[in-house]
Amino acid sequence: MKVIFIDEKGDVITMSVTTQQNTTMTSEGLHLATKESTMTHSEIESISDSKGKGHVLILVENLPVPFDRRTWMEALALRDAGYTVSVISPAPPDDSAPFRVIEGIQVYRYSAPNPTRGKLSFVREFAYCYLQTKRLVRKVWRINRFDVIHSCNPPDMFWAIARTYKKHGVKFVFDHHDVCPELYLSKFGREDFFYKGLCWLERKQYETADAVIATNESYRDIAISRGGKQLNEVTVVRSGPMLSRFKPTMPVPDLKRGRKYLVVYLGVMGPQDGVDYALRAIAEAIEQGLEETTFAFIGGGDSYEDLVELSQRLGLQDHVEFTGRIPDEQLREYLSTADLGLAPDPKNPLNDVSSMNKIVEYMAMSLPVLSFDLRESRRTAGQAAAYVPDNDERQYAKVMIELLHDLLRRQTMGSTGRERVEMRLAWEHSARFLIEMYDHLLNNENHTMQISSFEHDEADDLRRAA
Repeated sequence: MKVIFIDEKGDVITMSVTTQQNTTMTSEGLHLATKESTMTHSEIESISDSKGKGHVLILVENLPVPFDRRTWMEALALRDAGYTVSVISPAPPDDSAPFRVIEGIQVYRYSAPNPTRGKLSFVREFAYCYLQTKRLVRKVWRINRFDVIHSCNPPDMFWAIARTYKKHGVKFVFDHHDVCPELYLSKFGREDFFYKGLCWLERKQYETADAVIATNESYRDIAISRGGKQLNEVTVVRSGPMLSRFKPTMPVPDLKRGRKYLVVYLGVMGPQDGVDYALRAIAEAIEQGLEETTFAFIGGGDSYEDLVELSQRLGLQDHVEFTGRIPDEQLREYLSTADLGLAPDPKNPLNDVSSMNKIVEYMAMSLPVLSFDLRESRRTAGQAAAYVPDNDERQYAKVMIELLHDLLRRQTMGSTGRERVEMRLAWEHSARFLIEMYDHLLNNENHTMQISSFEHDEADDLRRAA
């Protein structure tokens, strides 16, 4: 069967393919992904000039799709609501093809930049990704004109691309994933020239945006107070898990490696994610007598090798396992067997206002959570988590021991978390607000997809996620 491809020079060509489908895991969730040779017949047939209710072009630089869980779920929800969706993102390490159709989503890709560490390397990365994204936006425009540019940050630079197309009636949606000024403060601790530049870029995103998507209430407040947006211009769309992909399985006792308890960390392992705090707390807990516990760290990131080395320096090799990224079924087995989920993100300007995907994913699997005391973590988990103040690693170790020795408390926290996800925080609920915002933006209100049966008063409660 002939399909459309784009070669490395960006030229449109056609070729024949055979297809199959694989399932892989991201660093923060369960997702369908495709290898280099995969494409289903239904996906192939989806490539057309038809725009349905409108053509949405999503720009994301932080992670490749479909490995960026939130961005991918947004793309699928828009597709299911009748929109044509294209995505521009970096290519994953194991698939350098410049174009794929994945589950009906047209994905245009460029080679990912090298990992960044210093300030200048961040500048180089953003400049490279901006130029690559700008090139591919022009390509998509020539192939099938879009109605909306949907910009997922970081970086806060795609407003400059959008301004060119707004002259042609294209709408610009700012999907606020990370507060970049706070991210900079958390990493470098000073309000210097680079910090002020990030604040300026963020203001330009807001000024250009026709609509803003906030991941939580703290980000909504920033859009209003710092971005100058009106309340009706900002929609809260939380990053909840898809319940259909978070179903507990039978526990696998072998994962505990002969010990009584299993404690897991699931997520990205970067400088700001607090895995080093967790490792030091584990060393403290073992020193206090917690010998009957195995710890599994699932996922990857820029700090992965450094964290493995830290674990070895702390003498944790017999207790701590780093699995890397693992297949979906194995991940479900770990989460179904575990007794406690760790959310060690330290309190800082970024983390305090950010929603941690790992927390709501633990909750979806009825797993109690141990977290530092962050504003948005409390809003998400409520009574499903125990909270430790002041980034106190010794207290984190103490509460970890207390929870593991209190089965009834853990069971209560776990059931509370699962109910909270089912009733309020699952993606199936969040997607409704996304589609309502898009239908209003493009005057498609008569076609709004009703994903949730919530009444309006319950929907308002969801937005607060109190």
